[in-house]
Amino acid sequence: MILVVDVGNTNIVIGLYQERTLLHHWRVSTNRSATVDEYGMMFRNLFDHCGIMFSEVEGVMISSVVPPLMFVMENLCLQYIKKAPYIVGPGIKTGLNVRVDNPKEVGADRIVNAVAALELYGAPCIVVDFGTATTYDYIDPSEQLVGCAIAPGIGISTEALYQKAAKLPRIELIKPKSVVGRNTVTAMQAGIIFGFVAQVDGIVERIQDEFQVSPTVVATGGLAELIAGESKTIQVVNPMLTLQGLQMIYEKNV
Repeated sequence: MILVVDVGNTNIVIGLYQERTLLHHWRVSTNRSATVDEYGMMFRNLFDHCGIMFSEVEGVMISSVVPPLMFVMENLCLQYIKKAPYIVGPGIKTGLNVRVDNPKEVGADRIVNAVAALELYGAPCIVVDFGTATTYDYIDPSEQLVGCAIAPGIGISTEALYQKAAKLPRIELIKPKSVVGRNTVTAMQAGIIFGFVAQVDGIVERIQDEFQVSPTVVATGGLAELIAGESKTIQVVNPMLTLQGLQMIYEKNV
């Protein structure tokens, strides 16, 4: 059984694989101040709930965009799971050719997503990841990750609107019935949901025009299904893309 962990700015996504079958997965809030023991107990509770013991884990693969938590996750694996984890970064085989100005700047989650998208859907491909930031990674026909567009994520954009506009409330992110809201809540929902749909379609179409390609457009992340339902360019929604990529990279390194 293989444990894969993706540490994001907002959430940590955890999965347990038996070969290429995802047995269990969990999404928990990222807490940068939590200790090794606090995360160790959290993982133990998740495992216990499914009747799984740490001793059943044969290996661990981790990706992280939160540097302060790398020490915590690595030591959690060593102290509780008794396995030294593989960590996506220098020295790890991914099979992906990253053709950007500074490959070290590319987030581990983006590398992992690209690896999974390339194997599952082929090239050319655009991966749209709806995380804390919304990222648009382009993999060209020669199977190279050639760059990305990065925009503020839906969650932080919505929160900024609430914090900076005194009369605007926090809202539930659901699709409104009309693009023209009849009250404050539905007006905000329309602007946020349809605004991000237009952003996605606009950026994807610009990539298509600039590179003269017809790529497969894959969406992942917590709000992927909400936006994909209204988008005219998103073709595939795969919420487990990052976990699949981690499992694939683990295979390449063992």
